[in-house]
Amino acid sequence: MLILVSPAKTLDYENPAPTKDYTVPALLEYSSELIEVCRQLTPADIASLMKVSDKIAGLNAARFESWDAAFTPENAKQAVFAFKGDVYTGLDAETLSVAALHRAQKHLRMLSGLYGLLRPLDLMQAYRLEMGTKLANPKGTNLYQFWGETITNSVNQALAEQGDNIVVNLASNEYFKAVKPKLVDGTIITPVFKDKKAGQYKVISFYAKKARGMMVRYMLDNNVDSIEQLTQFDMAGYYYSEADSTALSPVFLREEQ
Repeated sequence: MLILVSPAKTLDYENPAPTKDYTVPALLEYSSELIEVCRQLTPADIASLMKVSDKIAGLNAARFESWDAAFTPENAKQAVFAFKGDVYTGLDAETLSVAALHRAQKHLRMLSGLYGLLRPLDLMQAYRLEMGTKLANPKGTNLYQFWGETITNSVNQALAEQGDNIVVNLASNEYFKAVKPKLVDGTIITPVFKDKKAGQYKVISFYAKKARGMMVRYMLDNNVDSIEQLTQFDMAGYYYSEADSTALSPVFLREEQ
């Protein structure tokens, strides 16, 4: 199974990665194109475009300026250890076994506005460029037009290499929109996580993001390779609800926290 997740806004470049192994992103030529576009933006442009504070805008202008296509462990960090945030809290990549990290490299991909599609051990320089950003570029008015079918083609290549034709979509809607489902050479399964609140089960963003990360962890630790195994996910009190599920959208419920 190929697992897709979103990136995170929060990054950690202070703490060293727990492994020296690394790979280089496959779509760096595209990243370089985007960096050239982003370098034309002033901090004020970035603040307006990304709806961020002046401080964050200044930080990202500096990141775009210092970005260097020659990636090394000295100027970059493996993506799965650089990303922080709710999904990555649930995944807790730093404590993965060597075998589970090896499985992640084969079966896990992170969607990215700047890098397109990242493997866990792909080196990544710090950035902020969300997929939904309306960044005018040579290919259109936003990043979905910039990436076109490129990300989908990379997903298909990863699918072919990893052994079956099932994509487990644990990405947000914003990021999964960069994939063209009709062109994916496989079946897309999209798990849904609902927490009980005030007597009703609903998707609560904070909990759902963390649950997505926990499901990635569960799949890597248990070498999950079937839908049946996937529905046995039971971390942090979640349980599979057959009555609420469809073939392509298994639903996991949790009682009120």
